[in-house]
Amino acid sequence: MPGALTISLSGPITSARILDSHPATIEGTAPRNGPGAELPHGEQADLQGGTGQIPAYDLEAQKAAFSQACQALNTVVARFNEFCGKVFAQNKEDIARLSLEIARKILVKKVEDGDYEIEAIVKEALTNAPGREDVVVHLNPQDLAQCQKAQEAEPAGAFCGVKFVCDPNIGRAECVLENPKGIIESVIEQHLERIGKALIKAE
Repeated sequence: MPGALTISLSGPITSARILDSHPATIEGTAPRNGPGAELPHGEQADLQGGTGQIPAYDLEAQKAAFSQACQALNTVVARFNEFCGKVFAQNKEDIARLSLEIARKILVKKVEDGDYEIEAIVKEALTNAPGREDVVVHLNPQDLAQCQKAQEAEPAGAFCGVKFVCDPNIGRAECVLENPKGIIESVIEQHLERIGKALIKAE
C-alpha cells in the first residue's frame, strides 16, 4: 500500500472544485449536484441547493394561468347578468306586484301605529289643487284635530283659507280636497296603483 500523499499549503482553503465530470464523489468532497457543487451558467446556489430565483418560464406560466382564470370569471359574470336581465324581464309584473304588496303592508303598519304626518300629506295635496279659493279638505276624524291645531298655530301658513271637515269615509293618512275647480284625492291605494304602473313600464 503506497504511503499517504501530503500537500503543504501556505494558507487556508477558500474554495474547491472537482475538475473531472465523473458523478462519483471523492472522499471529503461534495457531489456535483449537492449544496457545494458549482451550478451551470454561473447560477448561485442557496442553502437548500436552489437558485433563489423563479425561472422565467414559471412566471410566464403563472401569468397565463391567472389571465385565463380572469377571462373565465368575466364570462361567468356576463352570463349571470344576462340571466338576471331575462328573469327580470319575464317576471316584471310579478316583481312589481310583490313590491306593491310589501309596500302596502308597511304603510298599513305605519298608519296603524300613527307613524305619519297628516299635515305634510295635506300640504302636498294642496300643491296639486287647481286653485286655493274655497278649498274644503275632507279628513278622517282621527286626523282632523291635528290639522285644525296646525291651522290655529299658523293662521297665515299653508292652511290659510282652508276649511277642514270630518269625513268618516276617508281613511287615516288620506284626504280629499274639493273646490269649485275640481277635486284632488290623496288616497293610499291610488298612490300604490300609480307606483305599480311605473314599475311595470320601467326598463
